[in-house]
Amino acid sequence: MPDDASTAGPTPRAGEQGAPTDLDMLRRFADEATAALAEAREEINALNVYPVPDGDTGTNLFLTVSSARDALQAALAGDAEACDLATAYAGFARGALMGARGNSGVILSQMIGAMAQRLADVPSERTQAEAWAEAMVHATEASYEAVGTPVEGTILTVSRAASTAACEEAGRCGPDDVAAVVVAASDAARTALALTPTQLQVLADAGVVDAGGRGLCVLLEAMETVLTGRRTVSSHGPRPRLPVPIPTDHLSAEGPSYEVMYLLDAEDDRISTLRKRLATLGDSLVVVGGAGLWNVHVHVDDVGAAVEAGIEAGRPHRIRVTHFAEQITEVRPVAHRSGRRVVAVAAGAGLAELFSGAGAIVVRGGPGQRASTGMLLDEIRASEAAEFVLLPNDYDTVSAAEIAAHTAEDELGVRVAVIASHAQVQGLAALAVHDPGRSFEQDVLHMTATASHARHGAVTVAAKKAITMAGPCEPGDVLGIIEGDFVMVGHDLVEVARSIIDRLLGGGGELVTLVAGEGGDELASQCERYVETAHPTADVVSFPGGQPRYPLLLSVE
Repeated sequence: MPDDASTAGPTPRAGEQGAPTDLDMLRRFADEATAALAEAREEINALNVYPVPDGDTGTNLFLTVSSARDALQAALAGDAEACDLATAYAGFARGALMGARGNSGVILSQMIGAMAQRLADVPSERTQAEAWAEAMVHATEASYEAVGTPVEGTILTVSRAASTAACEEAGRCGPDDVAAVVVAASDAARTALALTPTQLQVLADAGVVDAGGRGLCVLLEAMETVLTGRRTVSSHGPRPRLPVPIPTDHLSAEGPSYEVMYLLDAEDDRISTLRKRLATLGDSLVVVGGAGLWNVHVHVDDVGAAVEAGIEAGRPHRIRVTHFAEQITEVRPVAHRSGRRVVAVAAGAGLAELFSGAGAIVVRGGPGQRASTGMLLDEIRASEAAEFVLLPNDYDTVSAAEIAAHTAEDELGVRVAVIASHAQVQGLAALAVHDPGRSFEQDVLHMTATASHARHGAVTVAAKKAITMAGPCEPGDVLGIIEGDFVMVGHDLVEVARSIIDRLLGGGGELVTLVAGEGGDELASQCERYVETAHPTADVVSFPGGQPRYPLLLSVE
């Protein structure tokens, strides 16, 4: 399926039908940042030696931003036109806070929240360039305040360099030249990142730059792409030597052995006492949030005392404890696991029944509520299987599934493969040939081949005026889609659906699968009769899918 914006009526790109609104920019940044961190995840993980060499900073930053994007999509899912900028920024920031993982992820969530707060309500006397520069300064200040003992040569230093450069550029550039401000900040961040080994000895000894700082550079480069249309190819800094010599006492008898994280419902005036209490228990302390909801992160030896401190301040929940020694030596208890399960993302109630009826673990997703990495990981963790096959069934969920797969393999020691299914019907086709009696490799091979050979299409209705690959469309126009691209603009659902069927069968095919969406039962019935009449050599099957926004999904095998 196309992305949410296209589903509701394709969103114009810069230069098409006017400049994007701030809301468009936020939505595109969320997508670009999530994709960029997914691509850079392993590189950032490899740089991760401080404060603990647990190799998960890239994953944590991805999960934090992915959660923010999911929350933004949820805020826009009801009525994107009615969602104001303040609501969108608030949703994005809350998603980051709720999904923050690890030391760098929690710091990043505070930075996102601070920027969102400033950009949601820009004073009338401020220019756009000034507002963005001030928001970056506010984010830097908030990140320093959130950390118990700030350390230079980290994401904090990189953020300060970026915000300083942003302010200087805002004084020189045009009043609305936000792109110039962001480019200057991004350039300064890369320069500061390269200098982090000169500020933190553990980085110099390992031959790497700071992992969190590198992640911040990736995010600034993503914003550059959104504002300028250009992708910045940056230097990633020194690569780690293998094996990496790490002169740190964090894993010794004297250093904290556990990472403790939890969300905390507490009154704001209780947080100062909480910070002081946790500071006596360990290090790498970060407490971020506000308005009654906080994200707490600390490295300690006494897990119980860290949690009790939270109980004294308020109500801790979603408590996560990581034992560093286990994480680094990759000791994973897998002996109790056995068997193979398929985890499939379903975009509607009917599709969920189809996938679960075929034996899959179902994660609900689809436009406006796409399945996140965390949702997929939760299902893998909850299962007792030793092998997993993931069916994302959506273009934008493939990256989330791949991160979930890598994380599960590292964390649980299980085997996970991702079938790059870009449509619900491809997932159904792959699941139909799933055979747990085959070897893992052979099963994945058969499922992948079947999914890739299933040509897929869809029919939807434009929600707003836009430019598509098939030409301009107006609200209410019927859009025909093949392999994720808009190929036809029409006015009648049945006519467009028949045309898509003809095009898909033009390359041959023996089986047509129709999946009816909300209100699409009669359309599916008419298309079924059309295939039987116009293409009598092809078999046709129809299922109720219940997916929103798409009256019909179809595939040809």
